[in-house]
Amino acid sequence: MSHQATEQSRLSRIVSEIEETAIAIILGLMTIITFINVVLRYGFNTGIIWGLEMVTFLFAWLVLFGMSYAVKVTAHLGVDAIINMFSEGPRKVLAVLTGLVCIVYAALIFKGAWDYWAPFAGLDATSGRWFPTGFENSRDQAWYEVIDIPIPDWLRFIEPIMNEGEAYEKLPRFIPYAMLPFGAALLLLRFVQATLRVVSGRQKTLIVSHEAEEAVEDVKHMNAES
Repeated sequence: MSHQATEQSRLSRIVSEIEETAIAIILGLMTIITFINVVLRYGFNTGIIWGLEMVTFLFAWLVLFGMSYAVKVTAHLGVDAIINMFSEGPRKVLAVLTGLVCIVYAALIFKGAWDYWAPFAGLDATSGRWFPTGFENSRDQAWYEVIDIPIPDWLRFIEPIMNEGEAYEKLPRFIPYAMLPFGAALLLLRFVQATLRVVSGRQKTLIVSHEAEEAVEDVKHMNAES
């Protein structure tokens, strides 16, 4: 194996570990915060004020991480009844075309995600309606805050950088919203990887999950017994 291939494999493992670790941590935090809030509400008639908003953000992060991870493990569902009518050659061509369409789709999502998030981080959005043609000035919205989640003291070093020295009372929005472009970038990366696997012959199609067929197999013995 070449040095370049080894580095790519190492990078792929690092990205995979980040995804899997993040998903596990997010699920754990959602469970812990929700459990604590239930105990406080029904046991002590109180609760964590920012708990619901935090869980909402974590759930959004989970979805964004999950969509790219599902591409990697081929867990997304699809209909391949028509594709399976073709021979192997045309089927591969259709699979590659499908991958290219998905790449374009993910690129559009990434552009939209960046353009939405950038003003909250005091950055410039991209120009161009569909694909980026450069950057254009956008109104600085770095002073926007979330509703309930307080800003921890260890993050106050960003106030001179992002808020012209003014103190944040709540967590600035650009921090939880940063998951939008990051998740879209991961999705784009996974579609590129999946398409390259189809081109190289290591994967036949982007659709590998057949839950309906698996469910039929699971209950087939019931019909045989009756």
